[in-house]
Amino acid sequence: MKIKDGFMLREVAGSSIVVPIGTVQADFTGMITLNPVGAFLWRNLEKETTREELLKNVLAQYSIDEETASRDIDRYLEKLRTNGLLEE
Repeated sequence: MKIKDGFMLREVAGSSIVVPIGTVQADFTGMITLNPVGAFLWRNLEKETTREELLKNVLAQYSIDEETASRDIDRYLEKLRTNGLLEE
């Protein structure tokens, strides 16, 4: 899975912002603000990856238990799916 083409993560005034680019702009107006963990996951999803790789990377980067990380990743991925931002 990976982030669909047409979206870019940018740092603006210390915030991580996802903006639509190209033809996606016509269908998706607005921006998405991500917290640091959300931006970390987004960057991992800019290239093809698996849920297991996301979990491994989060556990290596942050002090968090596997159960909490797994639950939070699932919620994050579901939000991306719901908003049409994820290719599977």
